[in-house]
Amino acid sequence: MEKDFDGRVALVTGASRGIGYQIAKKLGERGAHVIALARTVGGLEDLDDEIKSAGGQSTLVPLDLMDFDALDRLGAAVFERWKKLDILIGNAGMLGVLSPIGHISPKDFEKVMSVNVTANWRLIRSLDPLLRQSDAGRALFLTAVQAQTCTAFWGLHAISKASVEAMTKTWANESLQTPMKINMADPGPTRTGLRAKAMPGEIPDNLATPELVAEDLLELVKPDVLETGRLFDRVSREWV
Repeated sequence: MEKDFDGRVALVTGASRGIGYQIAKKLGERGAHVIALARTVGGLEDLDDEIKSAGGQSTLVPLDLMDFDALDRLGAAVFERWKKLDILIGNAGMLGVLSPIGHISPKDFEKVMSVNVTANWRLIRSLDPLLRQSDAGRALFLTAVQAQTCTAFWGLHAISKASVEAMTKTWANESLQTPMKINMADPGPTRTGLRAKAMPGEIPDNLATPELVAEDLLELVKPDVLETGRLFDRVSREWV
């Protein structure tokens, strides 16, 4: 297997399952040292076993993204060991409830915004200085089409993802004078647990696998990527 990420340090959130798991696995197989964040310890341990069996290395960080103090400490811990970060992939996210906006409870609203928006902002605060130490810092945040379509009853998901997109574009514009490239990706319909929760009647065999999606998304965090502040639509294979 090509070691095109050899020597890179990559941090992936939501790395215990789905797209995050496959991205982290492939990064490890292709030479990166993977810092894998997730709440589910068992999933992280499975990931570690797969990366090690392929000759790669990983560091497991069992962490709830709502533990904001831990996210603040993360940057210092990464700096102490590696002095830099080459790749940040903000994959973790919550669907929340599918409901009319006026029926969403404050508790549900605040939880989804905390995981999907505030946690990513805290990661940016914590890790931006480390990405600036890389010769080709790359950040990629996953989004969804509902941020643009504002589909009825998907308001909570749409609002949180639109916020992530605005935050990502702003950070990219603030980093134009650096080697960093900061982008978003819409993976499209994917065979994940989150998708099954949202669309329980859908036939999963008709959806792209997380492994296939991960292979495509890794192209967006390579050192030769020139785009920044843009959204990649994996289904159309176009930057939009």
